[in-house]
Amino acid sequence: MSKIFIIGATGYLGRHLVEASVKLGHPTFALVRPITASLNPEKINLIQSFKNNGVNILFGDLNDHNWLVDVIKKVDIVISALGHEPSTQLEEQTRIISAIKEAGNIKRYFPSEFGYDVDRLQILEPAKSILGIKVKIREAIRKEGIPFTFVSSNFCCSYFLSRLGQVEATGIPTDTVFILGDGNTKVIFVDEHDMATYAIKAADDERTLNKILYMRPPANICSLNELISLWEEKKRITLERIYVSEEEVLSKIKAEAQEPWPFFYAISHAGFIKGETTNFDIDSSIGVEASQLYTDVKYTTVEKYLDRFL
Repeated sequence: MSKIFIIGATGYLGRHLVEASVKLGHPTFALVRPITASLNPEKINLIQSFKNNGVNILFGDLNDHNWLVDVIKKVDIVISALGHEPSTQLEEQTRIISAIKEAGNIKRYFPSEFGYDVDRLQILEPAKSILGIKVKIREAIRKEGIPFTFVSSNFCCSYFLSRLGQVEATGIPTDTVFILGDGNTKVIFVDEHDMATYAIKAADDERTLNKILYMRPPANICSLNELISLWEEKKRITLERIYVSEEEVLSKIKAEAQEPWPFFYAISHAGFIKGETTNFDIDSSIGVEASQLYTDVKYTTVEKYLDRFL
């Protein structure tokens, strides 16, 4: 089994990647910044759980080029799960690319993606600039000739399903639900655990080499109207549906004083109104679909995911 090195291991998605890597039998290495480990009690416990599961914890910093090269020489696969807050984290991937190039042994690099396919995405500011960094990272990877897999996993269940697609809500609404657009545009939801499982299974798969791995589990392709109806059926309630026009959404995106909402409204506008997750067919020359490749993965459906909120 390939040795997998996960950068951003204690983050939002990184912890799921570590879990999936261990579960699927890979020798797993996790980069942890010393300052992160010493100041955050939750992450101290998480790191200890990694150790208990046999993960090799590596304390270091991406700014230490020689150290990073030495680590990369000892592994086969590098996966970055660095977040976009702040966006400078995404830019730090140039350091990873430089180290991978110098090490010369990596079989595959997964950059920080796990969202839209940024090469073809049409999206508004402020999200455009942030996701534009991912485009530049893709270009750098290709330029250096580094073998890669880009992951397009669409909408995270834990964020969008836990609030029925509401941008500013902190939980599932009980009376009124705001629907962006007409609510009929299909989007794709994927559980973070499944995102990680698909990505790790792709690490040693020649079919995903230098390809985009799209995650489109069939049971998880639905519209906001369908999602809300499913919830109403489960709860045996009826929510008041208030439809928010595209013009209103655009005004919220431009409301810079309301950070961080403009970013999330831009992401939601691209998905729920423009259909950026479903408005294209996968080009087999550049991409493959995860649930078709790995039919053994029993992914979590939207219907099943909602049960945890009952």
